[in-house]
Amino acid sequence: MLSVLPIIIWSCGGAEKRAETPKTDESVLLKQDEVHGQEVKELALSTPLDQTMVKAGQEIYDVKCASCHRLTEEKLVGPGWKNVTTRRKPVWIVNMITNVDMMLADDAEAQKMLEECLVRMPNQNITSDEARSVIEYMRHNDGEK
Repeated sequence: MLSVLPIIIWSCGGAEKRAETPKTDESVLLKQDEVHGQEVKELALSTPLDQTMVKAGQEIYDVKCASCHRLTEEKLVGPGWKNVTTRRKPVWIVNMITNVDMMLADDAEAQKMLEECLVRMPNQNITSDEARSVIEYMRHNDGEK
């Protein structure tokens, strides 16, 4: 029994020699400023679909949208995207994606969606050009060619 005691004392001692867990300095953490888009008044769509934009839109969806939105009619956190391009005008979609604060303050349909979903859409820092690609992906999802 005595031979175990030195091991216990040795294993519990020496705390001053152990490396401390480094403390994270908040100034070192990368902080991303929120990007708010300017209100879009008009938007031209391409026919046929721009496949480069469809691919870019899918990549954005996979990273920033899929956790809350399904490509079907299923409501997850937010509404499903199926047929969204037939229910909403492209200008409305871009504004909802790029400046949700403005839309929730001024748009009755956006306010109604908030009441239905009970969760405010977060700012995903998507630019107007990226939002345009997301719309192209939505159009592709809705069967446009």
